[in-house]
Amino acid sequence: MTVAAVIPHWNRIDLLKALAASLRAQTRPFEEWIVADNGSSDGSAEFAEQAGGRVLRLGRNLGFAAAVNRGIEATRADLIAILNNDITLDSSWLEKMLQGIGGTSFASGKILRAGDPRVIDGTFDEISRAACPWRCGSGKPDSALWSKPRPVRFVSMTAALFRRALFEEAGLLDESFGSYLEDVDFGLRCAAIGRTGMYVPEAVALHCGSATLGAWNSDTVFQISRNQVLLAAKHFRGESSWPIVAGQLLWGTLALRHATGLAWVRGKLAGLRLARTVRGDHIGAKRDRLHIAIEASEQTILEVQRQTGFDWYWRAYFCLLRR
Repeated sequence: MTVAAVIPHWNRIDLLKALAASLRAQTRPFEEWIVADNGSSDGSAEFAEQAGGRVLRLGRNLGFAAAVNRGIEATRADLIAILNNDITLDSSWLEKMLQGIGGTSFASGKILRAGDPRVIDGTFDEISRAACPWRCGSGKPDSALWSKPRPVRFVSMTAALFRRALFEEAGLLDESFGSYLEDVDFGLRCAAIGRTGMYVPEAVALHCGSATLGAWNSDTVFQISRNQVLLAAKHFRGESSWPIVAGQLLWGTLALRHATGLAWVRGKLAGLRLARTVRGDHIGAKRDRLHIAIEASEQTILEVQRQTGFDWYWRAYFCLLRR
């Protein structure tokens, strides 16, 4: 069973050096690691080659989705780990992931904040009926709740392992998303064909978090705002419109609080324009499976928020939905 790592990258050679060191330290080595370089100008590509990586020089910044796709296309490995450049892996990460994935299609591990490893950065993902996802546990203290393996529906591509066959069945990432929420779109497509994964908490990684642009950078907010609309257009046709309106407006209030309200508005307008060209292909059994997955996913968000304490956004969202 061969395993390759695919790393979409743009500048920040310092982050790439730290990730490369953690790749070389794995107790179960990767057969190859591929850097899909989005036109870095800081010597990142040269460093990766000297460090033993394989570099795909893309020439310009094509975005996360396109870079990941070029990396997947470049390898014939049986399993593919997709890793952000601002991740560092515990030395047993790959060994634990291979033990934990079992017969499922993908797996994610426990991701802790690099600045404070007592705090969860992410575990697995869930999505609400608003077409707004939650990286479960983000910002919460690490605890026994996050140390239990469990089946999962969605995972973040911050650091996750996928069977190659899954991309052949579900397709590659949708490059119209550019960067942000392209992994959520992929997860929804997997849910529609009945594919699930595992959360493997023994596989630990550290994440700097939005190290390239910043969590509330106006470009980040623009892309997330736009892509929320694309998710709704692709996968939520036939679902109730009130959760979508409520949830996405609430997310806009967060953008306003971070002085990026204009970027949120521009993103929504761009999303509405793009939505005219988007067509969801979920019919019959696919539509039924997707509907069940979305309903169950929102219920999981509600249950976990009750256990760990409500974030402002989710308290307001569930209050508006009277849940």
